[in-house]
Formats: sequence, C-alpha cells, structure tokens
Amino acid sequence: MPGIDNGFIAAYRVRFDEAGPDGAIRASALLRYAQDVAWRHSEAMGFDRQYYADRSLAWVVRAVELRLLEPISMGETILVSTAVVGHRRIWARRLGEFRSAADAHAAVVTTDWVLLDARNRVVRIPDDFAVAFTNPEIRVDILRVPPAEEAPVATLGVPVRTRDLDPMGHVNNAVYLDWAEEALAAAGWSVAGPRRVRLEYLASAGPAEDVVLDVSGEPDAWSIRIRRPGGADLVRVAGGPLDRAKA
Repeated sequence: MPGIDNGFIAAYRVRFDEAGPDGAIRASALLRYAQDVAWRHSEAMGFDRQYYADRSLAWVVRAVELRLLEPISMGETILVSTAVVGHRRIWARRLGEFRSAADAHAAVVTTDWVLLDARNRVVRIPDDFAVAFTNPEIRVDILRVPPAEEAPVATLGVPVRTRDLDPMGHVNNAVYLDWAEEALAAAGWSVAGPRRVRLEYLASAGPAEDVVLDVSGEPDAWSIRIRRPGGADLVRVAGGPLDRAKA
C-alpha cells in the first residue's frame, strides 16, 4: 500500500497437530501465525514484551477478518507477512498474507488491535509508534459484526479448559474460531473450502467458565453468537463461502 514502509515476513512449517482430518491447516492456526508474526515484527522494531511490561501495556485483538483462498497442507512451509497498514488514535490495523511454497496467495487476514493499560482500559497509542511504524491514519471504522437477528438453528456448549488460556489468563482469540467451527459442524454446515470469516471480540472468557454458541442464518451466510450462559456476548462471528472472483 502507498505510504507503508514497515513490514516483516517469516516462514512457518505447518505441523501435524495444526491440520485437521482432511490434512489441511486449521483456520485457527492461521490466526495463531498472524499473532506470532505480529509480535516478531514488533520485537524487530524495538517494541518487545519487556517494553510493554515496563509500561503496563498490552495489545489485544479487537476484530479479525480472515479470507481463506487456497488449501494449505500439513508439512507445507508457508511465508507469512505482516505490516501495520493504518491506525487511529486508539487502535491499529495489520494486514497479513499467507503464501504457499508455490507462491500461491493462500489466505489474507486483517486484524484490528487495541492497546490496554493495567486496568484493561483502552489507551491512546504512544507517539513513538508513529515514528517506528510509518503508516497513514485511516478513516475507516474498526471491524464489526452485527448482532444476529434470527433465532438459532443450533446451540453448542463449551467449557473453557486450561489449554485454551494464553499468558494473559484469558481464552486466546484463535480458540474462538475453533469453537465456531465446532458449532457450524454441529449445525451440519461445512467448514471447508474457500471461505471468509469475521470475528468481533467484545469480552474475554476466563478459567473454568462455560461458554454457549448460538448458530443462526444459513450455510451461505451464517452468524454465531458466543456468549456466557447468562446471556452476555463475548464474541460475534459471521461468515460463509468465499466467492474467489470477488476475493
């Protein structure tokens, strides 16, 4: 993009445990790669985890849009790139791309991040980021997923397990995509092939909680409400098959 001169690229080999029964990488693994390469980029630019710890700051994902264009197989080495492509006063947007060994454009992820302080309040991005990460101030809004209006066609209950928690003590953002795909399977809908998915993170589930997923819509345009049993929304998810002609 014009005006972007920051960026980072790294190779990842798809591990056995990152692939599903069809031998293709799980979509959630791509979100994990996107998280990891973003942190590696930040470290390379001088903003390592100690930098944030000293200032009681932490980046968290506010929303993600993932487009899966081509299958990526177990054992394949892919190139994952990331760049900060824009920012507003309290959030920043990254664009990530996944390319196969044959240089095929396999997937694209857009991630909106917000910066939190020690009290989990959203804070303004420090001025030194604008010096290190040259990118334009964007005029678009942060990614959103509207609440579902239809009654659910399937409901799935999921317990939060210790393995779902990240170093911040809450469910990692990629885990919600695993849960969403389990809920789609429970509804009898496919989670394979070229597809698009958007997640908006509203709150975090913590240790030993129970989570409920309500699936609504139809196979070509579905939505999932991930909530606490009492009704409070944690994450909203929407997606469907991808028209590659419009990708």
